[in-house]
Amino acid sequence: MSPKINPNSSVPLNLVYQGHGFHLVNPSLWPLTGSVSAFMCALGTAMWMHEYVGGGYLLFLGVLSLILTMIVWWGDVIDESLQGHHTSMVQNGIRMGVVLFIVSEVMFFLAFFWGFFHSALAPTIEIGCGWPPVGIEAFHPFQVPLLNTAILLLSGASITWSHHALVGNALEEATAGLVMTIVLALVFTFVQAYEYIEAPFSISDGAYGTTFYMTTGLHGFHVFIGTVFLIVCLFRHLMGHFTPSHHVGYEAAIWYWHFVDAVWIFLYVFVYVWGNDADGMLIQELTEFNFSKILG
Repeated sequence: MSPKINPNSSVPLNLVYQGHGFHLVNPSLWPLTGSVSAFMCALGTAMWMHEYVGGGYLLFLGVLSLILTMIVWWGDVIDESLQGHHTSMVQNGIRMGVVLFIVSEVMFFLAFFWGFFHSALAPTIEIGCGWPPVGIEAFHPFQVPLLNTAILLLSGASITWSHHALVGNALEEATAGLVMTIVLALVFTFVQAYEYIEAPFSISDGAYGTTFYMTTGLHGFHVFIGTVFLIVCLFRHLMGHFTPSHHVGYEAAIWYWHFVDAVWIFLYVFVYVWGNDADGMLIQELTEFNFSKILG
């Protein structure tokens, strides 16, 4: 299915006589419903974790109402874009908002990396004064984790190809690159799920299990969110919402996906490789593998 260019992208007359390039949004109910939904999620989670009656139902209603709020709110934003309200000044404001959001996400992951290094750099006597702790059989970083790293890096290359193709008005190539990225994202998620199923330890296995599952699990959740973001962009692209000069929503998805890629690189290097190589055997194994391939 080939994407179509939307012909209804002219600037409304009210913006011509407005005197500035900003968009003054109409009153909306969605900020109120979003805040109430978030409160229901927080309260429902606390009640559910402490086994209060009705906590699970409240959490479910909060999540459901939050998802519905996001759908209708972002749908309004898309309509505003198609109506021509997203001028260059508005687009710059959206880009700045996306950058600040990603910075906040960086700080979010930094907190969990802090917890990982706090436990890994100075392991206590309770876990055997070593990392990984005594009794933990960690994943081999050059097997399934390396495969997932290659998949995610390839998805970063394919989404970049799609973006450059869109800017160059090569719409078929843009579609192909975006579809490839979505497929790779789904494959990454399935491989990550397989890794969790086959894991010889759980989140309750001390500091190692907690830090491993919190960091990789939160990253997996961000991969899921990014995948949904890209799927929405695919449908918008096929409907002709994006043009070579106006695709700020697609840019936001691409930036978010590159952020997901960057976080995984840090996870792979520090959690999988460095965090599992207390005796230096992994680096020695990798060196011997390379030399054997060269000399063989």
